[in-house]
Amino acid sequence: MYLIGLTGGIASGKSTVAKRLAELGAVHIDADRLARDVVEPDTPGLAAIATEFGSSVIQPDGSLDRAALGAIIFSDATKRDRLNAITHPLVWSRTLELIREAEENDPFAVVVYDVALLAEAAADRRLAFDLIVVVHADAETRIVRMIRDRGLSRAEAAARISAQASDSERLAIADVVIDNTGTVDATRAQADMVWRRALLALT
Repeated sequence: MYLIGLTGGIASGKSTVAKRLAELGAVHIDADRLARDVVEPDTPGLAAIATEFGSSVIQPDGSLDRAALGAIIFSDATKRDRLNAITHPLVWSRTLELIREAEENDPFAVVVYDVALLAEAAADRRLAFDLIVVVHADAETRIVRMIRDRGLSRAEAAARISAQASDSERLAIADVVIDNTGTVDATRAQADMVWRRALLALT
């Protein structure tokens, strides 16, 4: 098995790279999806969030009010850290289960763990990867994308960028940097090079 940690700041285009690698045959594990799964109604994760942040972040149907929680954590780094302390261990535990399943199904699998907050993770978790790929775009490009694609204000987009690791922190952990300031085809071509590198490592 060859394990790739794929990361990038919000609106960097990480999903484009993940999609391309999956098209080529990689097993895609999406940390964002797992983060939603571990806070579904009636899960220990959601119960812990309700205890920490109060009933205002729980909707009448018992699900997480993501907008209400986001308003809290994007304006307060301490509260954001408290949320991460709840969700990150749960996501990582499920990730390890999925990685083991992928290897059991195919010892020569290429597994891509698609995770926005890899630079923020503990160093021992980063050591689990054979290759760390960082998808990079400058902050202004990402702000424009969030305004255009997500309907955020400039201030909201900037707040989301500042809530994550800096570009320099992310680039410092990279084995490969994919520049996503050009065309989609150019980004996909760079993803193809990562795929070939993984296959070569498995031979």
